[in-house]
Amino acid sequence: MKKIGFLSFGHWSNHPSYQAKTASDTLLQSIDLSVAAEEIGIDTVNFRVHHFAAQLGSPFPLLAAIGAKTKSVEIGTGVIDMRYENPLYMVEDAGAADLISAGRLQLGISRGSPEQVIDGWRYFGYEPKEGETQIDMGRRKALEFLEKLEGKGFAVANPNPMFPNPPGLLRLEPYSEGLRERIWWGAATNATAVWAAEHGMYLQLSTLKMDESGEPLHVQQTEMIRQYREAWKKAGHQREPRVSVSRSIFALTNDADRLYFGRDANSKDQIGMLGEGRQAVFGRSYAAEPDQLIKQLAEDTTIAEADTLLLTIPNTLGVEYNVHVLSSILQHVAPELGWR
Repeated sequence: MKKIGFLSFGHWSNHPSYQAKTASDTLLQSIDLSVAAEEIGIDTVNFRVHHFAAQLGSPFPLLAAIGAKTKSVEIGTGVIDMRYENPLYMVEDAGAADLISAGRLQLGISRGSPEQVIDGWRYFGYEPKEGETQIDMGRRKALEFLEKLEGKGFAVANPNPMFPNPPGLLRLEPYSEGLRERIWWGAATNATAVWAAEHGMYLQLSTLKMDESGEPLHVQQTEMIRQYREAWKKAGHQREPRVSVSRSIFALTNDADRLYFGRDANSKDQIGMLGEGRQAVFGRSYAAEPDQLIKQLAEDTTIAEADTLLLTIPNTLGVEYNVHVLSSILQHVAPELGWR
């Protein structure tokens, strides 16, 4: 059984054809879509996080609201850019959201991707330490976040507090037991996949990867998964590793589908430059009639290897249409590929 979910980029724009014209639209529709997705059998709902853009940027209020409105779906991010975060404050926010959802948070973090502004994390008050790169800073803050999630005391108590303290060093509250084991790392290279495994994080793969072999995206990502699982086993973690992959997949079942996504029927992987002058491979979109789509997806070895598939959705087209997009995959595609 493969878990199937969605990944929303959380866009909004005052465009005549958009259902999500404002930030309020996007936030409220994200909650409604999560509720509806749970009802049709979707396993996990996930949201991108971008700053300085007309997209979702503050995940925890949204995650908490969804947790309060749903009962069973996993709730996550793909991904939170740790360069922008205060790890201790994030522990408190994540703990609260996880408790509200009764332990359903599956939090995706990473060092981040190219953003809307130059070094946007500087505006949030963060600077790399001497000798650090911004990548180092993101990883350092991620490790501090993981450490504090363990719930061990580290702060010296005030001898004259406003309220009585328990004995010993104090931890951050609210503490949510088990959340440390439900953190995912968004990786774009083989080395970062191995690093995630070594630190006991699950692996998130997206529709792009730094090009390390010149091979198609799914071939390179399958190798990432192999190296990740090998590193996980070597690290001696007692849990089973998990891997998610996001893909743009649309079953063309009606005229609206063909109008919106028919042009992607001949999509192929693309090569481009992504930050710091590095070459990256950008994954194709899948858009076809269900029978043809099944054949195409059966050749994507990364999807076959991953335990969780996140379908990127066009959130600006509204809740009703996105329920249709998700339902089409669940009804016409998933059973034939053994996902259901």
